[in-house]
Amino acid sequence: MLTISAHAIGRRKPICDDFTVPPPAAISTGGPVTLRELIEHVVRAEVEAFKTRQSERRLVKALTARQIQEGLATGKVSAGGSELDQKVDPDQAVATALEAFTDGLFLVMVDDGEVKELDAGLPLTADSKLTFVRLTLLAGG
Repeated sequence: MLTISAHAIGRRKPICDDFTVPPPAAISTGGPVTLRELIEHVVRAEVEAFKTRQSERRLVKALTARQIQEGLATGKVSAGGSELDQKVDPDQAVATALEAFTDGLFLVMVDDGEVKELDAGLPLTADSKLTFVRLTLLAGG
């Protein structure tokens, strides 16, 4: 599984907890994978994960005392029952992510080495660690 982490320049805490996605099929066949394909793979996996989380939030669940305490500590206690139905177009999400990369809004590290070219082959293994680093824009530049 590929391990994904996301950080922002100037923040101590990561943007989100590390998560994993299955590696692209090309890795198992020994074929090359480009950064463009990798970004598309990760974005599509996250869109599917978002849809799954959204459908799970529709169910009303009984909470344990521990879950309530954890929710209070983070500032949100939720037992589900959400009718929020956000539509996400996976193709548009991929296009937005690729545009953000080409515009220099984030950079990508693969196993501690920065990748700068979208269409260059990557030294990727099934256990690689990907780090997305969101860059902070300076005002008044």
